[in-house]
Amino acid sequence: MRAPSPTERLLAMFNGHRLSPIQRRIAQYLLDHMPEAAFLSSVEVAERVEVSQPSVTRFAVTLGFSGYPALREALRPIALSAPDSPEDIRRNGLQAAVDGEIRHLTALRDMLADPGPVLKLGRELSASTPLTVLGTRISGPLAAYFAYGAKRIHPDIRLAGSGSAVNDDLLQSREAGGTWVLAFAMPRYAAELRAALKCARELGLRTAVITDVLMPFASDVDVLLSAGVGSRLVFDSYAAPMVLATVLLQAMADADPDRTQRRLDAYEQLAERHGFFAPG
Repeated sequence: MRAPSPTERLLAMFNGHRLSPIQRRIAQYLLDHMPEAAFLSSVEVAERVEVSQPSVTRFAVTLGFSGYPALREALRPIALSAPDSPEDIRRNGLQAAVDGEIRHLTALRDMLADPGPVLKLGRELSASTPLTVLGTRISGPLAAYFAYGAKRIHPDIRLAGSGSAVNDDLLQSREAGGTWVLAFAMPRYAAELRAALKCARELGLRTAVITDVLMPFASDVDVLLSAGVGSRLVFDSYAAPMVLATVLLQAMADADPDRTQRRLDAYEQLAERHGFFAPG
């Protein structure tokens, strides 16, 4: 049996606790900065996350520890099992950001050791005609990327609008025979997306979400696929969620290979006739 990765051990520590937005920021910092974070004081963690030191202490207590020193003692064995030593982590910030993405991708790879849930969801989404794709604010480009690819292999992909128009799109999808909605939810989580998912479920549509590992309303959806989001740079980075989206596209393609091949062939023929692409 495969031993859990450091990321999985951290997530097991966080799961089952109702974390506030500030506490989720602390948890995300620990995920992104392990093993270095296990050797920091509560004051240093507070400075890095830009929260108060009592907030770090309350975070530790919420997880069931007597205080932050006890939490740090629990973190250190996890840190020592991580592939990078504290000295390795103390490189320049750009390298550290890439190292964080590598760890997120490694955790995603480990999660896909059991491909069953992704393959099953791919079959369900492939059979939903139409299939509505949601993504607001920073999640919008991820949703648009997925929808662009999905249109090549699925007969009716609908990228929903924003605001109150989303409810109209969801109603039309349900009335046209759709059974699923796929949403992208990256931090900071848009309130309008949560409202749209609630509307979808009220309409009888099943909901799947690609998100980061700490989405606060995970219990509100039918299927959750998570991947780590990098937070070391001025803007978050989404290497792992993008790969997960592409993996799900592959699962949809594999669910109906004959239809996939017909649609891809038709698209290539159309592209050649109309010169969609510049000559190489």
